[in-house]
Amino acid sequence: MTTVAQPKIQIYNRRSSEYVECCLRELHAHLDCQQLDPDANLDDQLRGVEMVIDIGGHASREIIDAAVDTKFWQIIGTGLDNCEVQYTLDKGAQLGNTPGFTSALGLSECAMMYILMLTRKYHEARDNFHSGEFFTPNGKTLDQMALGIIGFGASGRQLAKRAKSFGMRVEAIDIRPLDTDLPDDMQPDYYGLSDEMDSVISRCDVVSLHLHLTPETTHIIDGRRLGLMKPSAFLINVARGALVDEDALADAILGGKIAGAGIDVFANEPADTSRPEYQLPNFIATPHTSGQTDETIRQRCAIAVDNARRLAAGEKLLHLIEASMGLGK
Repeated sequence: MTTVAQPKIQIYNRRSSEYVECCLRELHAHLDCQQLDPDANLDDQLRGVEMVIDIGGHASREIIDAAVDTKFWQIIGTGLDNCEVQYTLDKGAQLGNTPGFTSALGLSECAMMYILMLTRKYHEARDNFHSGEFFTPNGKTLDQMALGIIGFGASGRQLAKRAKSFGMRVEAIDIRPLDTDLPDDMQPDYYGLSDEMDSVISRCDVVSLHLHLTPETTHIIDGRRLGLMKPSAFLINVARGALVDEDALADAILGGKIAGAGIDVFANEPADTSRPEYQLPNFIATPHTSGQTDETIRQRCAIAVDNARRLAAGEKLLHLIEASMGLGK
């Protein structure tokens, strides 16, 4: 094991998965750390612990309260909607995450996969193959289609790059002015601020969400905005489930008001997979895996390892979160 100069560290994960197990292996390869058992005495486990690495950002207030010696909470993940941000900061600890660039490629590739599967009617074609019905259905090529990207951060920009390579027109919406240093292959054909979202949604053939979940973005795609979409349009969500009013989406798909959806994230996870809209061939779903790649794990864990070294050396920590950012609880 290669180790770095480090503080005393505990790792916390709320649930087990292949992603979590890969993170644990990567972290243990570089750090000397223990794994927190939430069912054992928290005070004993967290006494003297200067850094907690929280995979997913799910630590409860009970755990935070017990971490009286902790100087830094490292979240392995980008979204902070499950994280007690303000509560942690009020305890006097610093808090950091692993920014969007660590998962941007995975998210954008998954979104592009959805676009291709929906426009080429993959599920219907697969079923036809297995039933012996050949030469149907017809699909659509992308070079005459417009993609609306809502949220033009790291993953939105990577999706723009991929969509443009297929000849799609790319329109983007964000709360910030467009970065003047953006590479040509990521430049959108149209860029607008939040007040132009409705017009972009109404004229694009695919709408893809790439936003943080905040009180302001919860249900940002509701029944009204779904009603603005073309009947031939598709909705993609690889960001956070609660960005979409799921009941309104069910109504839109079951009622033929939009052509389909590609969804990787759900308001409650695991999702209720028996919902009727999930059974349709034009509803493509995956179990929150769009950002879970080997490369993402390595990048995120490398940030945690570097921050452990920085904390031990008294250096400035990377990717700190402040309450003023408006993220988390």
